[in-house]
Amino acid sequence: MNSAAAASVLSRMRTLAALALLAIAPAAASGMQPVGRFEIDRTEVTIGQFRRFAEATGTATRAEREGGGHAYESGWVRKPGWTWRAPFGRPGGDREPAVHVTFDEAKAFCRWAGKRLPDDAEWVEAAYTERRASPPAPFATGRTYPYPTGEHPSGANCLGDCGATRPVEHGAPLARGQGHAEAGTTREGVNGLFDMGGNAWEWVDAGTPGERRTRGGSWWYGSAQMRAGHVAGKAPDFAAVYIGFRCARDRAPTGAAR
Repeated sequence: MNSAAAASVLSRMRTLAALALLAIAPAAASGMQPVGRFEIDRTEVTIGQFRRFAEATGTATRAEREGGGHAYESGWVRKPGWTWRAPFGRPGGDREPAVHVTFDEAKAFCRWAGKRLPDDAEWVEAAYTERRASPPAPFATGRTYPYPTGEHPSGANCLGDCGATRPVEHGAPLARGQGHAEAGTTREGVNGLFDMGGNAWEWVDAGTPGERRTRGGSWWYGSAQMRAGHVAGKAPDFAAVYIGFRCARDRAPTGAAR
């Protein structure tokens, strides 16, 4: 084979490889909501999405390598077999949020998907300030709400004071709470987003090298942790049953090609 033919074959192989990755990766604009100068995933990243990333990149998470992620009982304990694949020790459904994922693993997923983790200001704006031009009632453009669900926490999957929700049936004994719900099955909130309050804490790109910030509360906590003023954090290499994430990215300038 001469050099020109070899180059042509190599070019075709690279094209096929790129197309294969595009088929595996989440669609670039799938399920994202514009919020000012950026856009953000409408739901938390799911097990199904994270599985495509893990298979495409060969990623084994820290929780998988070390035998399981963590849950709080009388203190933090490692739960054998509890990973993003099996959040409560048995295989989870594709629509469940991907938890037991560290800060760096969340960043790696978002980068693979052509996105990034939202910074703290972006996450807060998306969660509490309505930016849609014509939002459905009861939301109003430009208004900032006390909860990601609006004026009240009802409809979120939190502990005790958010009303009834439908967490997944996982069969695991928990020290408190009932566990997470499938992504996108609770009440739609500010900016048409789901689970910005409750369900799973979400990593944001903020904090210090030793402690990265999480936002929004989770099924383990009540509505107080859903408010903007409540800031929490964990070590960036920590993987827990109630910490997940979603991704964001900059919006293209108006009129620019996508």
